[in-house]
Amino acid sequence: MAVETIAPTGISPIAGIDYLSSRVLPEPDVFIHTSSGERIPAHTSILASVSPVLENIIDQPRRHRSSERIIQIHGVPCEAVTAFLGFLYCSRCTDEQMEKYGVHLLALSHVYLVPQLKQRCIKVLAERLTIENVVDLLQLARLCDAPDLYIKCMKLLTNHFKSVEATEGWKFLQKYDPWFELEILQFMDEDESRKKKSRKRKEEQRLYAELSEAMECLEHICTEGCTDVGPYGVELRNERRPCSKYATCHGIQLLITHFARCSKRMNGGCLRCKRMWQLFRLHSYICQQTHSCKVPLCREMQMKMQQVKRKDDPLWKLLARKVTSARVMSTLSLPKRKRDDEIRISMDNYRIRSFKLKR
Repeated sequence: MAVETIAPTGISPIAGIDYLSSRVLPEPDVFIHTSSGERIPAHTSILASVSPVLENIIDQPRRHRSSERIIQIHGVPCEAVTAFLGFLYCSRCTDEQMEKYGVHLLALSHVYLVPQLKQRCIKVLAERLTIENVVDLLQLARLCDAPDLYIKCMKLLTNHFKSVEATEGWKFLQKYDPWFELEILQFMDEDESRKKKSRKRKEEQRLYAELSEAMECLEHICTEGCTDVGPYGVELRNERRPCSKYATCHGIQLLITHFARCSKRMNGGCLRCKRMWQLFRLHSYICQQTHSCKVPLCREMQMKMQQVKRKDDPLWKLLARKVTSARVMSTLSLPKRKRDDEIRISMDNYRIRSFKLKR
């Protein structure tokens, strides 16, 4: 029922308010005064039950017991106050009200501590975020303690800064709130730093994952054998198709074949041999099967590490931990590979000459 049916004489009725009903609720005992001078009747019991701020205002003693209870809600359109009171009574707002007064309703819900309305306003405003209104909504989110809306505004502003910079909202911000402008620019700078660190971290993780696969591939070649290289006593495959188990297998086999035949590796003059030597050394830092490992030079390198402490040992150990961690992460994210159940034969002095190379 409309306000006219219950509004006392002298009270300006507000069209569209249907939360008051003379058949259910008692007579209004408080009046909301708006900026335009309108007086909206309401009930203290309902207002106090929904908003702790309104409850404190209602509990304040009046100068005269006979005087009316009045609550001033200024600074927003009268229709926004009407929508706000409607939500207090019915816990809902129409899409049209949210479209027209979402900004005002967010401010009211923050001031009067109505979290349900605040969350809905944040969601609606975030969905309607544009380059033209992002600066205004960013300032509102900052004032109304709306971190979700604040972050979304910052991301849009950061991703489209050149366009936002040309808007009237940004020019107004530059002129009247330079400290907030500085805060935004600092956020953008920190965001760019975070992106650079993230890209660097992803690149490092990719490198560790590749080294992890290279270590698995090296063990696969030295234990099971593959298309061109394998240990003595293991028949190599006759077909020339690439290894389907590891993407890096063909490259590792080429390195091993070159390493076994190169005449420059003793003098350290071959880059490919140096890379192969680094793979062997990295494996020796990772390997936990000292006596049964079939990877060449593994045991010798581990014994040498125990006898001679090199300056670069901490870096190699750190690299080994990173590669091991990448291996664990890959096994968690990918289907478990089938492992052969063959028993590994212990070999004490397993050197490069133990490889069987296909000619």
